[in-house]
Amino acid sequence: MTERSTGPDSARTGRVLLVSHYYPPHVGGIENVVRQEAEQLARRGSVVSVLTTGGRRSTAELEAGVRVLRHAAWNGIERRTGVPFPVPSPGLLAQTVREARRAEVIHLHDCLYPTSWAAWAASALTRTPLVLTQHVGLVAHPSALVRGAQRAVYGVFGRLLLRRARRVLVLNDTVRAFTRAHGARPHTVRQLANGVDTALFHPAGSAAEVRQVRERYGLPVDRVLVVFVGRLVPKKGYDLLRAAADPAYELVFVGTGAGGGKGERSRGAEAGVHHLGALAPEQVAEVYRACDVFALPSTAEGFPLTVQEAMAAGLAVVTTDEPGYAPYALDRAGVSLLPRDAMRLRAELVALAADAPRRERMGRYARAYAERSFGWAGHVRALLGHYAVAGAGRPGGPTAAAADADAAAGTG
Repeated sequence: MTERSTGPDSARTGRVLLVSHYYPPHVGGIENVVRQEAEQLARRGSVVSVLTTGGRRSTAELEAGVRVLRHAAWNGIERRTGVPFPVPSPGLLAQTVREARRAEVIHLHDCLYPTSWAAWAASALTRTPLVLTQHVGLVAHPSALVRGAQRAVYGVFGRLLLRRARRVLVLNDTVRAFTRAHGARPHTVRQLANGVDTALFHPAGSAAEVRQVRERYGLPVDRVLVVFVGRLVPKKGYDLLRAAADPAYELVFVGTGAGGGKGERSRGAEAGVHHLGALAPEQVAEVYRACDVFALPSTAEGFPLTVQEAMAAGLAVVTTDEPGYAPYALDRAGVSLLPRDAMRLRAELVALAADAPRRERMGRYARAYAERSFGWAGHVRALLGHYAVAGAGRPGGPTAAAADADAAAGTG
């Protein structure tokens, strides 16, 4: 999906409030997307604030030109269950209303979290236009309690948010259908792929670089390495990939699980399995370059950011064959899309481990696709167009027709 625009100034920049349950250094795909959007918007001249959660104390800091407000929260749910669901301390709504009054548009990510509920209320109280990015639908989880809680939240807060949003941005038709089933007005829903930093995530320049990075992270220099990046939870397919282990390759895991990072490296005592724990984006990019194959047997996702990163890094990619990939017209010879089955996954990884020319062909395809389709510049141009649509009709804003013409470029 190549994004186009009528030009860098086709949509008016202004004061943007981004709202997310977490923000880096907390590890997660949504967190990285929000940070990239915030920093890219700031570089283009927008005045950007991010409202998110933090630890025991609320903080306000300037990071890369972005004002980051971390509201104090309790994070015990994630520590105990692996579900990233912060519980904000009192005062979140009041803070969100104050920030909404300063903003020309509120852009929140996902309906599921208390930060999003506060953004909905603040939008209603201040009449600040609301844009919503919905990354996924219902997430499969082994706990009936978690599954029931999701349905309840989306059934109540999801409907309120989706009905209020003037733009609902989704990654694919699966999430589009989910949002419409939960109250989104059809004319507000648009498809917008996440971007990826193709300058940071790029293929290795030489065999010597690969060797140096492997030695730096304690990885074997003479083995085929299959890397997984993400939370070590069932939704991401962590257990499935562990079950697909084979002597033909070694597994490298980047990320943390329900333990919040404690002891992740100690898990790697098993032969052929390496746990590197949580890493900074620059380190993740290095690890991609040091590996041969990327595997993510996840479920109920759109187009995961880590898949985009691995493609930009020029890796052979193996992931789950889900409807969310359909709009992107991926060449199945270039990206391996499989049923979510450990035996099928192992067979494919064994075949790739034995076929270096095929890995190289898949890596070249992945890199070319990423360069063509995942640039942040195109994403942000389209995003500004959607902001303009959301603000159309406000004093000093564009007409609805003009704003929609800008936002239509590059979105479905």
